[in-house]
Amino acid sequence: MLKHIGRHGDRKVAIIFRELPGEDHMCLVIYPETLPTHIHNTIMGILESAPGQASPNLADVLHRNLLPDGRVILQALHNEGMLKKIQTNQVIITPTAQSNVKLDELNRIVKEMESGADALKRMQELDANAGFVDPAVKRKAEKAFKEGRIADAEAMITPLMAPATGALDDQSLAANMLAQAKKMEADAKGLVAEAARMKKEAQKMFPAVNMKAVKTAPVAVAAEPVATKTRGRKKAAADAVQ
Repeated sequence: MLKHIGRHGDRKVAIIFRELPGEDHMCLVIYPETLPTHIHNTIMGILESAPGQASPNLADVLHRNLLPDGRVILQALHNEGMLKKIQTNQVIITPTAQSNVKLDELNRIVKEMESGADALKRMQELDANAGFVDPAVKRKAEKAFKEGRIADAEAMITPLMAPATGALDDQSLAANMLAQAKKMEADAKGLVAEAARMKKEAQKMFPAVNMKAVKTAPVAVAAEPVATKTRGRKKAAADAVQ
């Protein structure tokens, strides 16, 4: 089943933002069946693409793509008054043909899943104090945590919020683009600093290591236990965000 698709009453919706800043009980949607054919076909093609399905919010990819007439899709939807603000508890997501979940519940479960990074940080603190974590496991955990930080940072970029009229001005769109650019710059600087730290740690661990001769290779890690199978609404929600 596709991400970003749900129902509002008996109408199909494409979810542009799952929740709005300061109003996590509200979301921003469009009604695909009301769109002109050239806009509908373009948006649905992007929504069904790999980047569209990988993006936490559909708005992120619509902000980077153009309509056949050359307009930025997200801005065109705003200019045409097609963005609608509705309550998350009125939107039903159907991750599979046999299950469904309300958008507000899905948002809550996604936040719980993302909070798993806190548990990883606590494990790293224990490792620093006791030194009992296997090095291979530690390296894998650190990699997963860093990747999670980047994903969280991207998800935390303040999304555009349309006023009650459904209109967004050019200044708001430009400010949102600038915020995303600054966040990406900060992430890049953080990764460069972390790489420098790891190089120093490697040289301290084994001074004779030749940094130039080192080639990137997969790191063997300990096998992880298979996650316990979940049931009910949480499983449906997990399906919806994969």
